[in-house]
Amino acid sequence: MTDYKKITTLGALKKSGYISKSVKEEVRQNLIAKIHSKENPFSGIYGYEDTVIPDTERALLSRHNILFLGLRGQAKTRIARQMVQLLDEYIPVVAGSEINDNPLHPISKYAKDQLAEYGDDMPITWLHRSERYGEKLATPDVSVADLIGDIDPIKAANLRLNFADERVIHYGIIPRSNRGIFVINEIPDLQARIQVSLFNILEEGDIQIRGFKLRMPLDILFVFTANPEDYTNRGSIVTPLKDRIQSQILTHYPKNIETALAITEQEAAILPEQVEKVSVSDLMKRLLEQIAFEARNNEYVDKKSGVSARLTIAAFENAMSSAERRAIIFNEKHTQVWISDLMGTIPSITGKIELVYEGEQEGPYQVALNLIDRAIRSQFIQYFPNPEMLKKKKPAGKKSTEEKTEENPYKAIIRWFDAGNHIDLLTDMKDSEKIAELYKVDGLYALIKKYFHYANEKENALLMEFVLHGLAGYSLISKKMLDGKIEFKDLMGSIMNLNAMNFGDDDDLNEDDFN
Repeated sequence: MTDYKKITTLGALKKSGYISKSVKEEVRQNLIAKIHSKENPFSGIYGYEDTVIPDTERALLSRHNILFLGLRGQAKTRIARQMVQLLDEYIPVVAGSEINDNPLHPISKYAKDQLAEYGDDMPITWLHRSERYGEKLATPDVSVADLIGDIDPIKAANLRLNFADERVIHYGIIPRSNRGIFVINEIPDLQARIQVSLFNILEEGDIQIRGFKLRMPLDILFVFTANPEDYTNRGSIVTPLKDRIQSQILTHYPKNIETALAITEQEAAILPEQVEKVSVSDLMKRLLEQIAFEARNNEYVDKKSGVSARLTIAAFENAMSSAERRAIIFNEKHTQVWISDLMGTIPSITGKIELVYEGEQEGPYQVALNLIDRAIRSQFIQYFPNPEMLKKKKPAGKKSTEEKTEENPYKAIIRWFDAGNHIDLLTDMKDSEKIAELYKVDGLYALIKKYFHYANEKENALLMEFVLHGLAGYSLISKKMLDGKIEFKDLMGSIMNLNAMNFGDDDDLNEDDFN
């Protein structure tokens, strides 16, 4: 294509043997080449390898217009934007054409007049694929003139033309996207009468403006995105329009933590100076992702709205900033993201979830705390024995102290709290002070070394804090959050305190469970 760029006239283009293709044929041929070479046409899209991407490839090979249907934050627009890479790098256009006329097959009056005037000397330019992408967010105020075009009285006056002259037309964004890809996001939000104006473009490939008797066969690959129609009361896709979109592809959220981790790692905007100052463990990354998984299945969260991947991206950024802020306060050169830093992610959670009525009654803040607690509870059993399974085990007879300890590795920790001991972990606290506070708990360090003997000092401390939050999540000890402080103490003492706020589940305890 670099050689073609040297061609500046129609005659030279013809002599070169250049063959023009429709935009859908371009995409099809370039996609076939990528599939042959085992090249991923949609890089950076995770979790769709066996679902959305194969469906998209089939639709493009079929030269279909596409509708991506799915909840928010499911990479619908991102996939559409990557289709630009399937276009040829450069294509020739008639110089000065508003609608990217093909020099070999002009369709606008301007281009036809140029051809009639200059013939083979008609000047041409080369258009890069990055300039062949148009996108419009559908809003209720979008008009037919915005999308298709309208008569421009100022142009008519300046050129002294009659309103019946085709040259007075001001083309909308769709004709200007001719020979390219055009995306309409949130198509249900487009008023029904505006959706009707797209019928001719999709079926016959032409446009009609203000009754002009003109047929302008546009060459466009259309991509539409939409949330499920029951998500909003603002509108829906009218049935005849939906019928004209050949392929409807359903998107979805990540199905496992590993996929979600890859998405957040790619999308989170973390500064190099933050990376130098703050380290984040795999445990913390998984906890942040688990929050989104819990939210998508929580009874207080509206499932029709969905929980965007932006929740975990924003939460990850906030967790890093929470740790960075603490390091700045105490003038520490380096720190890590602690479990307590999850409290700093609450603004990221409350702004990314929509609640049902019961959730509104509970309150966004309390729902966010509940999601964090559930995430800790779910991940805890991936690292340590399940406390519920231990509680269900009943002794089959007299056992030695060693055997009992083996069955219940948390026994020493719970007894330490039952003896009236407690620890306070401040949300803003020096790492050294937090570590010292954690080492006060009998049996806590021994538990970590038993299951993670290879962990270093800071990893030990993080796991120790994780254990306390996990035991509180399983209602074996009490956790209360006061202003800037998390207090861990024995469960029964906390129950007697009417002012206590227990974030764990209300499982019944049996004295035999820990004896």
